[in-house]
Amino acid sequence: MTIAGSALVTGASRGLGAHIARRLAADGWPVAVNYRSDSAGAEAVVAAIVAAGGRAAAYRADVTDEAEVPAMVAAVAADLGPVQVVVANATGPQPLAPATEVSWAAHLDQLVFFVKSPTLLLQATAAGMRGLGTGRFIHIGSDSFERALPGASAYNAAKGAQLGLARTWARELGVHGITVNVVAPGWIPVERHGVVTAEDSAGYVRDVPLGRLGRPEDIADVVAFVASDASRFMTGERLTVNGGHTID
Repeated sequence: MTIAGSALVTGASRGLGAHIARRLAADGWPVAVNYRSDSAGAEAVVAAIVAAGGRAAAYRADVTDEAEVPAMVAAVAADLGPVQVVVANATGPQPLAPATEVSWAAHLDQLVFFVKSPTLLLQATAAGMRGLGTGRFIHIGSDSFERALPGASAYNAAKGAQLGLARTWARELGVHGITVNVVAPGWIPVERHGVVTAEDSAGYVRDVPLGRLGRPEDIADVVAFVASDASRFMTGERLTVNGGHTID
């Protein structure tokens, strides 16, 4: 896909988002590094991209807020060009609770990140993508939906809804040259997981055919593929990146 605009990565001040932002910049994308509170982390990601010869800027916005999302997208378009790629990566806390105790408010908390936020992002960027005649909307999902992890019913339900969004949007937007896909990681230790030892992960790794934990670059490379012209005839798909952990 010809780079005519910019790539927006939400929740990109650390973790998977930071790796994805740096990877897209390495492919030549001007990258908007979104953050909500970690300005130092976002500026560090921007500095790393610029030091490597890329172009990037940081944008503070709560991506669940109806006013802040379109304002951010307008600022990105003015600075870096219309948003051509969206990576909906931002997430919130993911507390565990038994199904008999999980509250409706807990369900709504997850839906806000995985249904409301992507909807706001799509509505703010779709016109620009149509103007370019092409675009990529990439949800960051989770294999937790497939694994149906106990205690995570609110999170898993929202991730299922996210997949429904992607498939429906793919049908609606394909005529405009816009693809919509989900990249679904397995367990990828990042900063929020703290120190993960070999002992901590041994039980998980035993069930992974490729015999190791995933790394952030494993996800960033797949996102870069989906953002590229190499994925031009793929839409409405869920790409699970977990070393084969959920092979049936």
